[in-house]
Amino acid sequence: MEKSDFYEVVEKLIVPLFTGSYLSGEMESSSRDLEVALGRGNSVLLKPSKLDDYRLVLKRGQSFKAFELNLMRAIIRELEEISNMDISDKMYLSQLNNLAIEKALIESITDSATSTILGIINGLESWSTRTYEGSTVQLGILVNLGAVNENTNSVSFRDVLTDGFFALFSDGTNSFIEFDKNGNLMGHVNIHNAKNVPTVAPRMFERVARVCNDKRVGIVLTVKGDILVFFARQLIFAKRNGSWGVYSHEEIIRLLQNNATYTAKEIRRSLYNTALDCSFAYKGACIAYINKDRTLDALNHIDAGDIVSEEHFNMKKQMELDEAEKLYNLGNAKEIIERFSMSYDDFLNLHERYKTKTLRRIIAGKKLFELDRKLVEEMTSVDGATIIDYDGTIIAVGAIIKIEAGSSGGGRLAATTTMAKYGTSIKISQDGIMQGFSADKHGEVKQIFNV
Repeated sequence: MEKSDFYEVVEKLIVPLFTGSYLSGEMESSSRDLEVALGRGNSVLLKPSKLDDYRLVLKRGQSFKAFELNLMRAIIRELEEISNMDISDKMYLSQLNNLAIEKALIESITDSATSTILGIINGLESWSTRTYEGSTVQLGILVNLGAVNENTNSVSFRDVLTDGFFALFSDGTNSFIEFDKNGNLMGHVNIHNAKNVPTVAPRMFERVARVCNDKRVGIVLTVKGDILVFFARQLIFAKRNGSWGVYSHEEIIRLLQNNATYTAKEIRRSLYNTALDCSFAYKGACIAYINKDRTLDALNHIDAGDIVSEEHFNMKKQMELDEAEKLYNLGNAKEIIERFSMSYDDFLNLHERYKTKTLRRIIAGKKLFELDRKLVEEMTSVDGATIIDYDGTIIAVGAIIKIEAGSSGGGRLAATTTMAKYGTSIKISQDGIMQGFSADKHGEVKQIFNV
């Protein structure tokens, strides 16, 4: 593969798969060096073949895991085989490259059931364009990597997936059809009472993640036509909007860090779980996590009536009263003083802030990571922004953010980038895309991830 072609492959096909990664240059190499190897400082060194005299340096903030290295090896191996075919048709080449990525994703987790899993994915994708009794369906399959069905009269996954009755026997959340590594039917599995073990997955798919250890692969077709792959008790790959993505969960959680307390990682994990839940529930949301020293700045953009924390209401109240003292327009100053010359409860009652009162009762003084995940998903889906202080205190839910002049994009994006100036913010669109933003040391807002 030509060097320019390899650069293009890495930039267009490999970098987007690994959240937070970027090309940071190249270095000399010899024939003794492997095509994929760990480098210094959370980097990976890549080259198309052992004979090449250079290696590209791929870096990110967190070290690359073993399965990610295996995935890179599989991708480069597949793409090198395609390169050797010397195909001139660009469209055909693009299709082959995409198929190579799909095959490499599965080869990175198993070398004994690759063809079975690829066949199942293909079968589920055909279901994404079908309906059962007029409705789209959600389906689920488990592949047991450690089992072989010895029955000579076995049923293949191809026979099951092509028949309409399959839609009645799996729902992708509680019930699944299970096959062995060769694609032969093992039976029906109900995972309603799956053992409660730590997982990293959207809330609605936690149970399938629990049963998918290193001997089981779970594959789900969602009602929106997405394909999800679970392994090692986490969501690892998903095909959404026609493209595959790798879920580097720990890297995204790291990217959410800011100047916070000892509970920071617990808060960041809760923020990420919330974004993941909203993404796969296809609910739009805007979530902002405020730095310890920027709370007052953030409150400038939030209406007092949207604040669900009495502590933060009092901070906002004092800010408004201090501002009133500086006003030359006595009418405006008097209006502000009258508005805030009462207690928090009286303020909410007088201004009929029933949403805020309801949320205060539901939250009951708990921090974000102390609340039920389903509740947090529902709260953050309320129209407006959810604002979280550095210690996990919920400042506001469904807040209409005062956008700064010159903001571009839709309302949710403008609110997200405005609040990113004071910490880290996440925009989740209704089609499932998660975008994270934060300000650099110069105060300029940058996108830090797009999943």
